[in-house]
Amino acid sequence: MTVPGPEQPVGRIRFMDQQRVNLDGFAVEDPELGLVALRSPHDPEPGLVIRDGRVAEMDGVAEQDFDSLDAYIARHGLDLAVAVEVMALPDTELARRAVSPDVPRAEIIRLCAGATPAKLARVLALLRPAELGMAMTKLRGRRTPSNQAHVTNRLDDPLLLAADSATAAAFGFREIETTVPVLADAPSNAVACLIGTAVGSQGVLIQCSVEEALELELGMRGLTSYAETVSLYGTEPVFTDGDDTPWSKAFLTSAYASRGMKMRVSSGAGAEVLMAGAEGKSMLYLEARCIALARAIGAQGVQNGGIDGASVAGSVPGGLRELMAENVMVMMRNLESCSGNDALMSESDMRRTSRTLPIVLAGSDFVFSGFGSIQRYDNMFGPSNFNAEDIDDFLAMQRDWGVDGGLRTVAPGEIAELRRHAAQACRAVYQHLGLADFTDDHLERAVDAAGSKDLGGTDTLAVLGAAHSIREGGLTVVDIVAALDETGYEAEAEAIMEMTRARLSGDYLQTAAIFDEELRVLSLVTDPNDYAGPGTGYEPSPARQAEIDDIRQARGVEDLRAEQASAAEPLLAPAGPAVPGQDPRDVVIGVSPAVGRDVWRSLSGLTVPEVLGELLAGLEEEGCAGRVVRFSDTVDLGRIGLAAARMAGSGIGIGLQGKGTALIHRRDLAPLANLELYSVAPAVTRELYRLLGANAARHAKGATPDPARNPYTDEAIEARYHTTVIALMALERAWVKPGEPAEQLTMEGLR
Repeated sequence: MTVPGPEQPVGRIRFMDQQRVNLDGFAVEDPELGLVALRSPHDPEPGLVIRDGRVAEMDGVAEQDFDSLDAYIARHGLDLAVAVEVMALPDTELARRAVSPDVPRAEIIRLCAGATPAKLARVLALLRPAELGMAMTKLRGRRTPSNQAHVTNRLDDPLLLAADSATAAAFGFREIETTVPVLADAPSNAVACLIGTAVGSQGVLIQCSVEEALELELGMRGLTSYAETVSLYGTEPVFTDGDDTPWSKAFLTSAYASRGMKMRVSSGAGAEVLMAGAEGKSMLYLEARCIALARAIGAQGVQNGGIDGASVAGSVPGGLRELMAENVMVMMRNLESCSGNDALMSESDMRRTSRTLPIVLAGSDFVFSGFGSIQRYDNMFGPSNFNAEDIDDFLAMQRDWGVDGGLRTVAPGEIAELRRHAAQACRAVYQHLGLADFTDDHLERAVDAAGSKDLGGTDTLAVLGAAHSIREGGLTVVDIVAALDETGYEAEAEAIMEMTRARLSGDYLQTAAIFDEELRVLSLVTDPNDYAGPGTGYEPSPARQAEIDDIRQARGVEDLRAEQASAAEPLLAPAGPAVPGQDPRDVVIGVSPAVGRDVWRSLSGLTVPEVLGELLAGLEEEGCAGRVVRFSDTVDLGRIGLAAARMAGSGIGIGLQGKGTALIHRRDLAPLANLELYSVAPAVTRELYRLLGANAARHAKGATPDPARNPYTDEAIEARYHTTVIALMALERAWVKPGEPAEQLTMEGLR
């Protein structure tokens, strides 16, 4: 035992210190450093002065003192026709309207077009967590929520990228974002993901997140279809540190749009703090400036909610509230919201879920700005808030709440088939175009790999060479389509060609646009959010709800019946009516109605005959004889055990349900007053069942044994086994026949 010394905390605190939440950093609020989430004493008071149709003062700053952000927002980011009206509204009134289902979304959008950054920051700071959820439900642009995936790996391995892209597309992600550990590999990654998504699903948008000029080039070649890494910042010094201005960002935004690429900007709390440029302002106010600027430069949407700075926001009080407020503010500006769940803001599973769940429940245009559909170690953006380790959890969360987070369950066999097809198609294209050759062994590893560590290695120089050939050879989407067609992958060639035609129509440049799997554009224009209170807005269709509900782990009674049948053993057979015993060493093991009929395996994994064999062996070791009797008139274990005791010559009986719960009973006790009980059936071992048999024999001999005790486990026994118990009890109850006499069972092959 460790005895705490004068400087050592007690054991309870030492234990708490070891928990994963204590791997996180937590900061004391410090407005001078910008370490404040919602309100800083240095935030400006909202205000707007208009003279002769021109902004003369905004948020306490006169026009002659505007920095570049102020100037751009004042000239291009405010609707002056509504500005006076909205600035005159009390903050609480605009906040109430933002939340109220009775105020249409269009009215909030109209008003917020004239609000200054300080005004919206003050309004959003008033909203409580539940109110933020209500506002997000109403204000997102697109009616149908969606999700985005990260698909990357440490080696930039093309076959693994193709297989993982097909997997992500099959899971339902409508955007896939890749990046590279080596910049020059980018063209290869784009091609591999393009091929993989075509195998997994139609209409998935692709981004290769790299340096902006190369990213634009890849888009112009048709190898990628959107971008979101044009970064905005909330103070001028941080902006200019990167040799950028609002005008340069506006030019770049226009360049993307004019070349037919969907485009969002990126911002988010914490960036200015990390770069020592917060100027004492709150994170929410600085982000309000970024969002106003995004609207002014003509971006379709914003990726925000912390992003790389999420852990900074999460380190201060109210930080997660601020991150969600950022997303809602984007929606108030009538832009697409790509919610920043793409950075691991905590090592605590509870805090990660706390960050994500409100957005899943409310629904966002993109619930994640990058769900790491690959393992954490392979995520070259850094681990996302959720990664491949969390996909099953996320699917269960959707099902738990009956909400659409954009994903669906895919059968294991289908995943295997898609991964193989994608890897084969990618290998064929690379070989056909003279980019690289991959062995059969490498392909098999990529198909089966849970991550790049399972590949055993990749020729990284070959990948680099392939990327160089793609770029220098001027390969475009048409070349990839032709290569697929000429190597026997006609369906994938046609899918990519159809997607390219759909992109050329330009409809997916609408705000908050995605393609569905039939290449229909869903956007603020074609699929506007119509939430107006209960009974309105997005609701999954019956087919979509069935997808959400049908997780692969779900089991029903028929599934259990088949599993039990596979364990059936011909060792238990009826041998006529059971009769009371006369021998004082006679102990009856009473079993439940379905044992030896539909139930053959207990929750511990032991078969019922194996359990009975251990009980009988324990009785024999102590000089008693056991016999097995099936009671068909009840499923209650206490009544079964008591009936067994009353039939035994010794007056001692063992009750055993098919699921493995067991007890020792005595004929003169009440049904619930048993001598010993194993209630945690999944954790009971062979040795413990043998001990229970031995203790029953000791009770029969008049001894006082040390009671058998349930084994300890910190596993969530109830969560894991209760659904199986329900199905098992349904099988048991189907065999209940009131008044049916007990029957002796033979135990051929067992002691």
